[in-house]
Amino acid sequence: MRILIADDHAIVRRGLREILLDEYPSAVIVEASDAEELLKKIFQDKWDLVISDLNMPGRGGLDALKQIKLAFPKLPVLIMSIYSEDQYAVRAFRAGASGYFNKNSIHEELFNAIESVRNGKKYITATVAEKLADALPLQGDKKPHQLLSDREFEVFKLLATGKTVSEIANQLSLSSNTVSTYRARILEKMNLHSNNALMRYALEQKLL
Repeated sequence: MRILIADDHAIVRRGLREILLDEYPSAVIVEASDAEELLKKIFQDKWDLVISDLNMPGRGGLDALKQIKLAFPKLPVLIMSIYSEDQYAVRAFRAGASGYFNKNSIHEELFNAIESVRNGKKYITATVAEKLADALPLQGDKKPHQLLSDREFEVFKLLATGKTVSEIANQLSLSSNTVSTYRARILEKMNLHSNNALMRYALEQKLL
């Protein structure tokens, strides 16, 4: 089995490699440190499985996931994240993920997820299934943050943590003007008027 793992923290990649090799000693495991390197290696060889972090510098994990599924729709991609299922699971599955799990539960869920996708199934926890069901209401019933695009939601989350436009631009490898445009769209879609209002909303919705 050929596995490509992507995470911007070397210690996470090393730990994941050791966990995988304990269970699959003959597996070939290749690492990528960000989304751009992940996409580059995707096209360089054939893979049986991709395990990718969601939150990486520059192009985000969701953007990379969409590109992977466009080029290789049958390639299973497992998404791991520090974010709870409440925040990104539905977006990840809509983008083509085969499974989503929190990094804090990686020891309990990783191999169940791998075996599920190797058998052609998706790995959906009970929590994720509930969130997917909650996402079914009509557009008019959605909460304001659910109306945001994936990139807008990413910028919203960073604004809500108190980061400035320039800090977000640097983290996401975007121009400050682009981030400012995203901010304006976010405020308009959510009918809010300031960063402080975004922070209050994020806290009330338990998105931080």
